[in-house]
Amino acid sequence: MRIAVLHFSHETVTFLANDTTLADFTYPGSPAKGEAVLAMQPRDYIGGFVQVAREFPDVELVGIESPGFPVTGTGSGWITEEAFETFVGRMIAQLTAEGPWDGAYLAVHGAMGARGIARPEAELARRVRAAIGPKAVIAGTFDPHGNEDEQFLQHADMAFTVKYFPHYDAHLQGQRAARQLVRAIRGSYKPATVTIKVPIISPTVLQWTGASPWSDLIQRALTWEAREPDAYVNVFFGFPWSDVPDVGMCIQAMTNANPALARKIADDMAAYAWRRRQALLGSTKVHHMQPGVALAKSAQQAGETPIVLADHSDRSGYATWLLAEIIAQDLPNTLVATVADHALVTRLLAAGAKPGDAFDEAIGGLADESAGQPVRVVGTIHSISHGTSRTGGQSWINVSFGRGNVLCLSPYLVQVIELDHLRQFGFDPADFAVFAIKSRVHFRRGFDDNGFAKTILLVEPPEPFLGTTRLDGLPYRHVDLSKFYPYGAVSFP
Repeated sequence: MRIAVLHFSHETVTFLANDTTLADFTYPGSPAKGEAVLAMQPRDYIGGFVQVAREFPDVELVGIESPGFPVTGTGSGWITEEAFETFVGRMIAQLTAEGPWDGAYLAVHGAMGARGIARPEAELARRVRAAIGPKAVIAGTFDPHGNEDEQFLQHADMAFTVKYFPHYDAHLQGQRAARQLVRAIRGSYKPATVTIKVPIISPTVLQWTGASPWSDLIQRALTWEAREPDAYVNVFFGFPWSDVPDVGMCIQAMTNANPALARKIADDMAAYAWRRRQALLGSTKVHHMQPGVALAKSAQQAGETPIVLADHSDRSGYATWLLAEIIAQDLPNTLVATVADHALVTRLLAAGAKPGDAFDEAIGGLADESAGQPVRVVGTIHSISHGTSRTGGQSWINVSFGRGNVLCLSPYLVQVIELDHLRQFGFDPADFAVFAIKSRVHFRRGFDDNGFAKTILLVEPPEPFLGTTRLDGLPYRHVDLSKFYPYGAVSFP
């Protein structure tokens, strides 16, 4: 039983000015091929898939040449046509040359935006299907922030989507995909799927599944899966920062040769989401920068530390709004991790910057309107640290300023998700009372769900910028917001 394993994943912020290029996907370790693809995500989708697939002695896995995540992370815009066609072309060429295949596993995201291609994941599935033939089985795994509709499953057979945000269950969904793919190849699982688009569009900062009502929606999906053997439910929350035609919420249900049950489950889930639409979009408090930092200062004085100030709105990583307010209000004992400034980090490293050097630079800003203006920071270089990310090694220049503060300058957008990420770059979290980070919900994994932080404050600039909760402030060209709740008089049967 020969199964091809492919990876092509990006959460594309199409409103950013910087395209995601072929060069952004090309660095030591990317693209990968063979066993390197199978080892690409040991704790993620591919890791779960490989673990379970290799429990079957008659399964051979073949890693098809695939790119890793781009060096820009999610801080970049449209994937260029050259990048998409280059990597997909290489995948299809290898599939064609090394067949026949019994199945293929596609580790994708769902919110990829590629120039000239309306639905990149569905297009990848279409081309893979053409290469491996109609009898082979295709399964995919997805992020819940995918913008998906029925088109992927017109070419693939199965899809498995992470349910939690933060994404705790990616490894589990990879395991599910492997198990059901092998069953489908053997003929003991015959997928019947139903897809329903629900006309709800929501900012990702509101989609935390650690509290009601998003937790209720996920629990309903889990209940269906527990009640009905061989039933699987996907809830795509949607990713509003991609200006693509399939944006918004989507429900998928899959059963073993029981289309009527799949329809019943999908109808129930879609109707439930629609009934709870007002609660879904009112679940999270977001503060403007000035009052948010003031609340952090009051909490620090009251001893309600550690404190997280999470700027959910910064999509490029270059935004300086939070840093400027921390300086203006003289908030002490704060770790700002991070502000992206690729040009400055590159220049300082090339000039031989070292700890103890005086620092007087205008940092960040200007990457796009939402990043604001550069902010001048005066202090000394605290340290130069090197750690790893999903795209390999990365150096930070860390600057001491103010009253016990440290600013981390990174080359690209960084979401600090775990405390170990800070330790890896040389920081002891116990040294700081406040953590000012660029994250929407993922930070809750390392700062909230483990009981670390006593105070959590989500903040955004007052203007409706790129990561805003006010989606009507975004310059959509391919999306009509009036067709979605809460921006239009929408009916849903």
